[in-house]
Amino acid sequence: MIQDDISLAQWALVGELKAGKWKTLDFPKIAREDFDLNGIEFVNTLFEVPTIEYLNQLKRNAADHGVKMVLMMVDDEGDACAATKDERRQFVINHYKWIDIANYLGCHAIRTNCRGTEGVSKNDSLKMASETYVRLLEYAAVSGVKVLIENHGGVSNDPDWMVSLMKEVNHPLFGTYPDWREPADDFDNFDYLQKTAPFAKGMSYRNQPTEELTAKMISLSRDAGYTGWYGIESDGREAIMQGKRLLNKYLFGT
Repeated sequence: MIQDDISLAQWALVGELKAGKWKTLDFPKIAREDFDLNGIEFVNTLFEVPTIEYLNQLKRNAADHGVKMVLMMVDDEGDACAATKDERRQFVINHYKWIDIANYLGCHAIRTNCRGTEGVSKNDSLKMASETYVRLLEYAAVSGVKVLIENHGGVSNDPDWMVSLMKEVNHPLFGTYPDWREPADDFDNFDYLQKTAPFAKGMSYRNQPTEELTAKMISLSRDAGYTGWYGIESDGREAIMQGKRLLNKYLFGT
């Protein structure tokens, strides 16, 4: 049975990592010793050299610290809704290796980007994205690694479009990965979560401007039937600890 738990998204500490304070191989230790969290979520562009020995050392480090490797965020490998067939085909090919690496590490999913192309209608974008993900999911089905989309701009920021895509592809390994960005004039994060949570297979948690809104969004996720990992992507150590406190309070009552 899937249970709720809290993981740490690597991007939450990207400043430290880019400053050379630690490397990806140290991430399991950071998550356990500094934050006492049970899971970690990687970013592919922050991997040094993902050779087999590198991956084996990462697995050993995670096992030594009792940390589950949860998800692989994939950036800089193209867009699922790119303008040309060749670009979309290359997007699929580029993600094969990250599905394989995620599977080898024991991650349940990869996270992809689907922004679309300016000037292309949402209906055409839906058709292109659907074809792309059907092809990618054929590969993912061999290992059972899930393929998720995070709202990173463009069409992926439109919850109604995302719901249409989920229904069009209609695959058990396909889902959303809602990013709980703070509300803005052009982004209603509560509405987005409300519509996409029923398809969620992961949550990119961020602290909200008020504790009341944070509690409301956690409650919404649970009411929508979501169970699983809440990956804290709030920026910096203080924000991570605040997120952990709020998730423990409203998920587990502790």
